Amino acid sequence: MSISNSIRAQIPPIHPEGYPFIGGFALVSLILFWIWTPLGWIATVLTVWCALFFRDPIRVTPQRDGLVVSPADGRISMITHALPPAELGLGDQPLPRISIFMSVFNVHVNRSPVAGRIDRIAYRPGAFINAELDKASEDNERNSLLISTAHGRIGVVQIAGLVARRIVSFVREGQTIGAGERFGLIRFGSRLDVYLPEGTTALVSEGQTAIAGETILADFNEVNPGLSFRTA
Repeated sequence: MSISNSIRAQIPPIHPEGYPFIGGFALVSLILFWIWTPLGWIATVLTVWCALFFRDPIRVTPQRDGLVVSPADGRISMITHALPPAELGLGDQPLPRISIFMSVFNVHVNRSPVAGRIDRIAYRPGAFINAELDKASEDNERNSLLISTAHGRIGVVQIAGLVARRIVSFVREGQTIGAGERFGLIRFGSRLDVYLPEGTTALVSEGQTAIAGETILADFNEVNPGLSFRTA
C-alpha cells in the first residue's frame, strides 16, 4: 500500500451533508487570514472541527437476529421507563427507553438499531433546551421513527439540543432498513432515544460509551440476562 493510500485509510470519510458547512468555514478562514492572521488560524481550527463533526466512519454491525444496536455515538445518559411520543403510536403506557447523548465531538450520523420496516416518520418542531434533560424528549424539536420487526415495534427519536438546529432524515416511510444502516443526522450536538417493547432488558449501563451500529443495547433473545455492571 502506498503512503497516500495508507493516509486515506486512516482518515474517515465525510458525509456529503457536511460539505457546504466545511466549505463555508474554509472560506471564512481565508477571509480572516487576509484581515488578521490569528483570526485565520482560529477559523482554521473550527474548520477542522467541522470536518470531524461530519465524519462518517465505517462501522461493523453484528448481524444476529434479535440484537438492538446503538443508533448513535455518545454516552448512555439515561435508562428508564418513559411514555413514548404520541406520534409514534406505541400506546399510552411507559416503555423501556435508552437515551444516548451526543456531544459536539461525537460522530453525528445515526444508524438504525434494528432491521425492519419503517412504518412511520413523524417530525415535530419544538424548543432547543439542553438535550441531557429528561424533559427534552417532550419539549425539543424531534424526528420520530417507528420500525416494525419480528420481535415487535421499536421507536427511535432524534432530539435536537442546545446547539442543534437541523434534523436530517435519509429514509422514507415504508422503506425496509437493515441494522446499522444510516437513517439520519443531527447537526451540532443532540440526543437519541430508543423505545423498546415491554420486558426488554438493557445490556448497557448509564455512563457507558456507545458506538453507533456496533454497541449492543439489548437482545430480544435474552429473556433475563442477569447482568451487573462495575465502574473501574
